[in-house]
Amino acid sequence: MKEPNYYIPERSFHIFGLEIYYYAVMIVLGIICAIVVVSLLFKRRGISVDWVIDLLLCILPLGIIGARTFYVLTDPSTNITEWFSGFRNGGLSIIGGVIGGAVGVVIFCLIHKINFLRVADCLLPGVILAQGIGRWGNFFNQEVYGAVVENPAMQWFPLSVYIESTQEWHLAFFFYESLANIAIFGLLFALMWNFKKKPHGLSMAGYFFGYGLVRSIMEPLRDGQFILGSSVPISQVFAILMCVGGALLAAGVIAYNRYKNGSFFGASNGGEPLATVPRYYSADERKKMEEARLAKERAVLAAGQKAADGEAGAAPEGSAESGGAQEQNEKAVVCPACGARIAVTKEGVSQCPYCGAPVDASAEKQPPQSGKDGE
Repeated sequence: MKEPNYYIPERSFHIFGLEIYYYAVMIVLGIICAIVVVSLLFKRRGISVDWVIDLLLCILPLGIIGARTFYVLTDPSTNITEWFSGFRNGGLSIIGGVIGGAVGVVIFCLIHKINFLRVADCLLPGVILAQGIGRWGNFFNQEVYGAVVENPAMQWFPLSVYIESTQEWHLAFFFYESLANIAIFGLLFALMWNFKKKPHGLSMAGYFFGYGLVRSIMEPLRDGQFILGSSVPISQVFAILMCVGGALLAAGVIAYNRYKNGSFFGASNGGEPLATVPRYYSADERKKMEEARLAKERAVLAAGQKAADGEAGAAPEGSAESGGAQEQNEKAVVCPACGARIAVTKEGVSQCPYCGAPVDASAEKQPPQSGKDGE
């Protein structure tokens, strides 16, 4: 048997006396990367980036609860009374996390009144990336590995991994699954980023199909102690259901888009693609937009009042001052935006001096009236 060709790190390290597990570090790193991805896709898909934190607060607690609960209910060596004990040593099911997270997404969509499929399409590429990164927590915990590797030519990392508890080399299934998840992330992110006219739900369907396919293949090849379920491999059953469900969802989404927009992908009838819907703004963004609108209205009213005050101060018709002004103001135009009457000299004007709106100085308008109009 070969010696390990890599350094086997400790499972944890200490900061100011607090023990930090690498398993937890990899999960947190995955969550941070997922937040970045979801933020980019939210902005790309016209959803307020401010809502990413709201989404995280909805799905993270429920995802952790679902992951732990699914594990203790399906692992034959654990029961529900051990929900809290051993939590830091692993014992989280990704499938349970997906179920709990889905409930969180539903709550988020109900709060913000937004399409569920639109949010899920932006979320799931980040989720599969987080899963790919989080799998490296199994490397530090030396878990989720496959059969024993007896051929010395195959005893090298990352093809296989040395497990200290068994003093043997095993297939590094955590590494295979990590690579597969990252590859699925690349495909889903490219779909979301490059195809703006895609119908809602395709990214979600791709996640379920891709991840379900990977897990359904690798689950039975794991070491028996890491297969959840006593008599029935629960994780594999759920993985197969995810794979089939993803394929059916993709077919349904494409068929509906064909019925709705005349094309399987996008819209060929000149109508609006299913994925192109009005932008969603946060409460703060809507407040700023309303303030800007009111400020613009106040500026227009102020410009109109200034013009009225200027006319009121003009000299009476027939006076010397009026005659001099009449020589300088051969004609006048009315601003189409704020309604101010603008005196036009021989050089002419191109925009309103009060609100800045463009003005057609060549338009035939009567000169400013005196008397009643100036009062």
